[in-house]
Amino acid sequence: MTQASAHRSHRRPGLPAEWEQAIEEGEYEYVPLRLPPDVTRVTASMRLAIQAEYGGWELSRVRAYTDGSRRVLLRRRKTAVPAPQPGM
Repeated sequence: MTQASAHRSHRRPGLPAEWEQAIEEGEYEYVPLRLPPDVTRVTASMRLAIQAEYGGWELSRVRAYTDGSRRVLLRRRKTAVPAPQPGM
């Protein structure tokens, strides 16, 4: 088994491959979210703004799909005190 194929076997299901490298970096903690097609841009923006304001999360990446759903990757600097994960 090559190193590349071993890396692929440990991927999180449903995440774009290029996001894996960002998640494995050590300075930030990441949380992937999926926004269904029925969530409007305004609603998504408000939800993400609330997470940024109260949870310290920032938007790292967004991928929009043709069915209207979105995959979002939030990040924040790692701290010594564990904080709750965002729940949408």
